[in-house]
This record gives sequence, C-alpha cells and structure tokens, in this order.
Amino acid sequence: MKFLSIYKTAERGVPPTQEEMARMGQLIEKHLKSGKLLATEGCLPSSLGARVRLSGGKLSVTDGPFTESKEIVGGFAILQANSKREAIELVEEFLQVAGDGECEIRQVFEAGQDTCAQGAAKA
Repeated sequence: MKFLSIYKTAERGVPPTQEEMARMGQLIEKHLKSGKLLATEGCLPSSLGARVRLSGGKLSVTDGPFTESKEIVGGFAILQANSKREAIELVEEFLQVAGDGECEIRQVFEAGQDTCAQGAAKA
C-alpha cells in the first residue's frame, strides 16, 4: 500500500543546518534502499508560494508568506508500507529526525484497489 505523508511545521525562516541535512539524508537513503520511501521533497519558504482558493465560484490568489498559519506544509513523502501501522512507524522515525511538527498520513488510491477504505488500511 502507498501512503502520502504531509509534514506540517512552524516555518523557521532559516535553512536546516548541515548536521540536520546529514541526518535527514541518512534516513532518506536508508528508506529509499529498503523500498519503503518512494519519493520525498521539502518545500521552500512560504514567501515564495501562493494559495489559490475557489469559493462560491470566485477564485482568489494570496501570495505568501502565510504568517496567519501556525503550521505550514514543510514537505511530503510517498511511503510504501504493508499497513497503516507500518506507515505510522516510518513517520514516527522521520519526526525524530525532523523535529517538532506533525505528519498527516493518507492512503493513496491505486487502480484495482478496493475503494472501501474502512478495512483497507487498518493498523
């Protein structure tokens, strides 16, 4: 099963240190080699982004930074796991390296998969 992990954290305003980058690089390499990590990317500061919203048929665009947000999307990962429990364990390991924040985990729909999600990804 594939899972999307969306990492949310407070925006620091400074890039990670070399030590932080090295620790994260080791974790990424470990899980890429094992096949448990399929893809991952970090996001640049929200000051370089925009939010596009459709509400009541009207589109609006808000340029970053998103100072009103307590937490922003800091990055994402696509995980390969045998269960939701295994995906949670992978994310727990990630957070130990990444630091404060939270990850939302969502199972990714795959063609031919039973769409009754209630039983598909139970721990």
